[in-house]
Amino acid sequence: MLLGDIVLKNNVSLLFLSFFLFISCDHKHKEYVGNVLPYSRFPQEKELEGEVIELDTALFRYPFRIRIEGDKAIVMDLHGSDYYGHLFQYPSFQYLSSFGRRGDSPTEMLSMENFRLYNHELWTLDANKSELTRLDFSSSGDSLLREETVTLDEDILRPLDFAIYNDTTFVIPDYSGESRFLKVSCEGKLIEKIGAIPTANEKVLQEARPALAQAWRSFLDYNPHNGVLAAVTQLGEVVEVYNLKDSTHVVRIGEHDEPEFKVSDGYGIPTGIMGFSDVQVTDSAIYAVFHGTPFKEIARQSGKLPDGGKYIYVFSLKGEPLYKYVLDHYIYGIWVDEATKTIMATDVNSDQPILKFCFGSV
Repeated sequence: MLLGDIVLKNNVSLLFLSFFLFISCDHKHKEYVGNVLPYSRFPQEKELEGEVIELDTALFRYPFRIRIEGDKAIVMDLHGSDYYGHLFQYPSFQYLSSFGRRGDSPTEMLSMENFRLYNHELWTLDANKSELTRLDFSSSGDSLLREETVTLDEDILRPLDFAIYNDTTFVIPDYSGESRFLKVSCEGKLIEKIGAIPTANEKVLQEARPALAQAWRSFLDYNPHNGVLAAVTQLGEVVEVYNLKDSTHVVRIGEHDEPEFKVSDGYGIPTGIMGFSDVQVTDSAIYAVFHGTPFKEIARQSGKLPDGGKYIYVFSLKGEPLYKYVLDHYIYGIWVDEATKTIMATDVNSDQPILKFCFGSV
């Protein structure tokens, strides 16, 4: 990470400036439906110490996501200067190659919001182009090659995350506010709308749905083995668990409540906290990175605070709080291997941004 990027990596506003909305949420006297349940404590809490993985090359400006499959690790750079994705040998983290070249040509990317591994292939999302791109590993396995690009329908508002449902379908958050998620075909066509924003603010839900949907921006993950789709809010403290096999839905709201905004000089200014920044649904649990940093403190410190979250919250596949891990580093993205009891994470504050946590038996 370059010294000139210190301001960039600490500038939290880059992650939520697009969500400055003309809304004001009143959180008093809220009434939720029966599947919305509060939580305030975790039955077990444990401190975890991170092991820094030494890299032999300086590539990253804002290492945001990490995924591992077999002997390959892929790390996404949210603000990559030349490339948005980097491929490494695992577990040595020897650098192999980069992909997702930054640029405005038809084969380049204007942004990368996330990427997914599925059936030994990789899909990326470019919100600025409203495109999903499929890449495949080369025969030698040391690079990723562009195979196809899918352009999303114009009526699918700016997609900021996605998950792969099956061979033919993606799940994308619905920023129109008319539903919570969209099922989209592999040709980019809308198939089905799923759920609704679980807010108690009925007035805003009726009068400013697109604005509310942006305030409820969530990171999501889907596990096809158990059919669980989990979504965690970037602002506030809300965890949603959809079981797409039996159509059940549970919402868990923590002590920091829904995403909070207030109107000031024509802008919607966050008044609550930075919430979650990543989530993974494993075969047995849901793991989410939590920040909990008040916006007032972020503004007061003016870039001096470490960027990221010091907590990993673990929930059951039904949304029940299980574990709270307290970390010795601030992190953004995670990849969990329950077989080895290992969590790999990204740290945007360090020139050595890859960390390894061992969480023992669960």
